[in-house]
Amino acid sequence: MSIEQEIPTQSDIERLPLDIERIHELSEVLLPVFEQIEQGQQIEDETLNAKLVELINILQELHPADVADVLESLPPKERALVWHLVSPEEDGEVLLEVSDAVRETLIESMNKDELLAAVDDLDADELVELAGDLPHQVVYEALQTRDPDERAKIQAAMSYEDDQVGAIMDFEFISIRADVACEVVLRYLRRFDNLPDHTDKIFVVDQYDVLQGVLPIRKLLVADPEELVADVMATDVVRFRPEENVEEAAQAFERYDLITAPVINADKKLIGRITIDEMVDVIREETEADMLNMAGLQEEEDLFAPVWDSVKNRWMWLAINLCTAFIASRVIGAFEGSIEKIVALAALMPIVAGIGGNSGNQTITMIVRAMAMGQLSGLQAGRLLKKEIGVALVNGLVWGTVMGVVSWMLYGNIGIGLVMVAAMTLNLLLAATVGVLIPVLMDKAGRDPALGSSVLITAVTDSGGFLIFLGLATLFLI
Repeated sequence: MSIEQEIPTQSDIERLPLDIERIHELSEVLLPVFEQIEQGQQIEDETLNAKLVELINILQELHPADVADVLESLPPKERALVWHLVSPEEDGEVLLEVSDAVRETLIESMNKDELLAAVDDLDADELVELAGDLPHQVVYEALQTRDPDERAKIQAAMSYEDDQVGAIMDFEFISIRADVACEVVLRYLRRFDNLPDHTDKIFVVDQYDVLQGVLPIRKLLVADPEELVADVMATDVVRFRPEENVEEAAQAFERYDLITAPVINADKKLIGRITIDEMVDVIREETEADMLNMAGLQEEEDLFAPVWDSVKNRWMWLAINLCTAFIASRVIGAFEGSIEKIVALAALMPIVAGIGGNSGNQTITMIVRAMAMGQLSGLQAGRLLKKEIGVALVNGLVWGTVMGVVSWMLYGNIGIGLVMVAAMTLNLLLAATVGVLIPVLMDKAGRDPALGSSVLITAVTDSGGFLIFLGLATLFLI
């Protein structure tokens, strides 16, 4: 970042929960005088004034990422108060750290001049990250303050989709030629006040900026000063194209323990780099998106979003769930006569449906995770299905037998026990089959494999479990 921040110490990290709790208390107390604070008026109440000073001091000591956590944990009115008190020099960095939903509300509360001041000190790649959420006029005016070369880089990065490497690449890097000595490189590095963040390697290019290799800093420090860069550099380099998917890049970072990696264009010219901090953000965001999608949430939601916004985000899968629950109720209704004759069926059927849903969720979670990590292909899906069916068969027979014995002891009817064994085994087999097929088919259809998967698997195992259990009971016990 262009504005250097102190790295939080261990004591700062341990104190953070207490600071957040105190900020909550102070913001709630100061809320009645927010209008005076916003207008810069003096607060006459000495107690409130002391609390205001305390709140400002706490915020000044926090890292921008911690300020972002505070803002996300506050209701809208208290959030507006705290945001007003955050140091203007940190506004841009805080906006980079907060969630997309909260960032939107903060930007809406700022005028054009405040937004321009917030992004003025941001690096080019950071401005690109915020550009999609900023008003077009603000982005236009912010670009006019940059030099032509930087402006061209920003506009090029903004042309890429959010899920492409080009959208998150960093333009700050150090490059050298292969035909210079290591001592020359060290003298060159000493000319910088600071090296770009996460500089673990120097990129080696030719006269046309075509990437030749990389010179790791650790090798440079121990190399013979007279040795040429060409003799020390590594030529086997993990590199990326700006059109590549960021999730695949993140997997490569995890697989090869990368800190930085070069980004090259079609002519193999070095145009930027991607860094580990961006990859950690990608992994976190993808994990959060999968969690939300599995629960049927369409997008990230502000914890304190207006009721109507939350309703719009959640209604679709709730409606689907309502439909599937109605189908399950109709399945039960079709066997009312059987339930009337053997009341024990009403007590036992939720067990069959419940264990099927749990097993299905285990399978589907594992499949979605494998897909996210690129471990599952179409050919492997068939083998995995056979394996999951085998697991379900063993679990069904083992736990079905356990519940069969329990049911026999409770109701004194060995037929009910045998039906429990068969129903639980069949429902677990159904859960395993559907748990593999749902994400695979979603992926083939071009949809997120995690989207609503938890809702769908529960719907299938509920209706299927009721149908299997009540159907077997009707067929063999009545």
